[in-house]
Amino acid sequence: MASSRSQHRVPINSMASEDGGRGGGSNGSSSSVPNSLAEDDGITAILLRFNVAETKTFKFLLLHLTFVDVENSALEGRYRLPPPEIKDIVDTPPLPALSFSPQRDKILFLKRRALPPLADLARPEEKLAGIRIDGQCNTRSRMSFYTGIGIHHLMEDGTLGPEKEVHGLPDGAKINFVSWSNNGQYLSFSVRIEEDEEDCSSGKLRVWVADVETGKARPLFQSPDICINAVFDNFVWINDSTLLVCVIPLSRGKPPKKPLVPSGPKIQSNEQQNVVQVRTYQDLLKDEYDADLFDYYATAQLVLASLDGTVKEIGFPAVYTSIDPSPDQKYILITSTHRPYSYIVPCGRFPKKVDLWTTEGKFVRELCDLPLAEDIPIAFNSVRKGMRSINWRADKPSSLYWVETQDDGDAKVEVSPRDIVYTQPAEPLDGVEPEVLHKLDLRYGGISWCDDSLALVYESWYKTRRVRTWVISPGSMDVAPRILFDRSSEDVYSDPGSPMLRRTHAGTYVIAKVKKENNGGTYILLNGSGATPEGNIPFLDLFEINSSIKERIWESDKEKYYETVVALMSDQNDGDLDIDQLKILISKESKTENTQYYLQSWPEKKVSQITDFPHPYPQLAALQKEMIRYQRKDGVQLTATLYLPPGYDPPKDGPLPCLVWSYPGEFKSKDAAGQVRGSPNEFPGIGPTSALLFAVLSGPTIPIIGDGEEEANDRYIEQLVASAEAAVEEVTRRGNEDRTLWEATNTYVEMSPFMSANKIKKPILLIHGEEDNNPGTLTMQSDRFFNALKGHGALCRLLVLPYESHGYAARESIMHVLWETDRWLQKYCVSNSTNVNENVDASKEDEVKALNTPGSKAVAAGGGSAETDNEPEGLHSGRRSLL
Repeated sequence: MASSRSQHRVPINSMASEDGGRGGGSNGSSSSVPNSLAEDDGITAILLRFNVAETKTFKFLLLHLTFVDVENSALEGRYRLPPPEIKDIVDTPPLPALSFSPQRDKILFLKRRALPPLADLARPEEKLAGIRIDGQCNTRSRMSFYTGIGIHHLMEDGTLGPEKEVHGLPDGAKINFVSWSNNGQYLSFSVRIEEDEEDCSSGKLRVWVADVETGKARPLFQSPDICINAVFDNFVWINDSTLLVCVIPLSRGKPPKKPLVPSGPKIQSNEQQNVVQVRTYQDLLKDEYDADLFDYYATAQLVLASLDGTVKEIGFPAVYTSIDPSPDQKYILITSTHRPYSYIVPCGRFPKKVDLWTTEGKFVRELCDLPLAEDIPIAFNSVRKGMRSINWRADKPSSLYWVETQDDGDAKVEVSPRDIVYTQPAEPLDGVEPEVLHKLDLRYGGISWCDDSLALVYESWYKTRRVRTWVISPGSMDVAPRILFDRSSEDVYSDPGSPMLRRTHAGTYVIAKVKKENNGGTYILLNGSGATPEGNIPFLDLFEINSSIKERIWESDKEKYYETVVALMSDQNDGDLDIDQLKILISKESKTENTQYYLQSWPEKKVSQITDFPHPYPQLAALQKEMIRYQRKDGVQLTATLYLPPGYDPPKDGPLPCLVWSYPGEFKSKDAAGQVRGSPNEFPGIGPTSALLFAVLSGPTIPIIGDGEEEANDRYIEQLVASAEAAVEEVTRRGNEDRTLWEATNTYVEMSPFMSANKIKKPILLIHGEEDNNPGTLTMQSDRFFNALKGHGALCRLLVLPYESHGYAARESIMHVLWETDRWLQKYCVSNSTNVNENVDASKEDEVKALNTPGSKAVAAGGGSAETDNEPEGLHSGRRSLL
């Protein structure tokens, strides 16, 4: 279950794309011919000059000369800006994130900056044990941050009071890790400022606290030398006046220096002939020096710090990875990692030790000390041996629970049960063994706690897509567990929803029980996405847990709006919720109206609007959006969202080039693959790497189906081509695979674009982050693919973005990607712009490309993806002629 410390964060569906402070300048249109292309988009310059030419001869001459200039310019290694209309959309100021107080009477507006400048990404970073560390800040590198905090009272009528700015912060403060005290009277957060070359501690994070009533902020520690070590965990409220903080040990010196001459060769051995299969993890430790550097930056000292200035150390410095106080504030669950480290797996698989301490700083006992886990099989659902998922029960003062595998962590081993869930008090009596709470035949997936009479246990199995929900009575072992739901995770139409959780006074989250007048049933609230053949229609059901009878008490508007239930707002008091006093937070949006938040109260179901955010890009308010349905040749039903430019009239304007943005998904069932996902009424929020050009076919379903014992990837190319042909033509990307190259050689060869480089005849644009740390997508793959294409004379271009990872973050990078995409589509997608395809073999297997609608003779491939998602947000803008 999610940590109680992050449950009241409400994300705003908006992008952070304000100017990050780096130069960019404008390249606005002008009726005169520009003297230089240095500040202009090359293609825009072509169109401008072409329009001012008055004779056919002059047109031809000027166009020829301009293309020469543009091609020379396009090879220059400098950052470019897309056309101003695109640039303005990407530079739209971001909306704030929201955070509600535990008592639901105040809201924080967490203000965000724009896209970061490339200089932020260029900061030195250490790549150690699978993570990237900013050594100056002693935290993970490339952290985003808030620039300010605004406090609003939520009035009785649902409106917001005037904003009170948190003040007293240093100029240019970068804010992270904002959290409420349980009583809602204080905020804690970290603050860092730009480095000062004369101050070795500048740039590091310090803990600050703010009084919510006054907005006055101050440092928690009086000494400026006490800084946070945020490589793993950071700080947490122990009670309303005390925080537990991971700090940099005051005794720490300077970083270890790399020896000029190594002490010996790098040796790895498997003389025991163990079977060890690992994925292509990035940024691993390479030698003993790296291990020492990891220890240097990751080692922290735990400190109890009170608001009155009292400071007390707990334990000794160690590589602490997690700190979790018990609900009753008496104990702390402390997880650490230690040597021996590994050169082939990331730090999550290093030896793991879990200890129990009191909040007074007294060691209680060791729960486990797990060895290095280099041998976890690569098959899906394989896990680590020993105790895992060790947590506090959310409904008890200080009871622990955890899971232990019975198959040695190997998903290929057939055994029953496969997982066992145990529970035990923090300080059990001598000789009392842990209690078996539940046995599972699939892989454990979590627990939603309520009380001694009710908890929901989840299990799943990836290979069959089976998911089950069990009802158990934790306090009554004589009550037999029973299955509440048993379904396929792919079948979104049958999804009953998830239980709504309420916040307890201890700051944990438990299943909200609801009481009805004159009714003794056990009711909970199920919040669902409501997938239907017409699109998602979210709902809230009142569900009787014993009879499974449900009553729909709320449902999203079906005609114009897309609404979702975000959180309960009537859970200030412990105990069952009265249905007639129910209050929920709702988000509401439409095709043309951006997301706003509302309160809805029972029994009248009165609705009050909380926010009134402006339209982030009013120039696209008339963007046309339609959910379309079509069929693959094997009968599988497919869907996609089609975006057309504002004012586009097909009979008048003719066909447009169409860019398809999608990602294949694996399915076990044809029926499930054809189900509709998403809503036609969702607001088209535009991300910084969205394709803001032409018509866009966003998220066309590309199901890769593996019926029965067949693996989905066995017919990957065949099904991908069939799906892409049904959408318009073909898009090729890479799928997931849990078999090794030696177990499925033909599948790997057939799926590899590299092995088909000699067949690719269409123009192809490759874009990759130079510092990509995603397993399986090494930057060298694009380098080698490009060289293979070039070796066969293919029309291709490779763009490698300095300092960028798997997703692109810097303003300069994102703007340049859009410039490259615009240039490529203009040159090879716009009808009659080039004859590049005149002698190209039209064979289906030759085409690795993005797509064009009828009337366009060339195609292109390109684009980047969001950092935290496999599927980029394909929410895009308009026609080039209107830009």
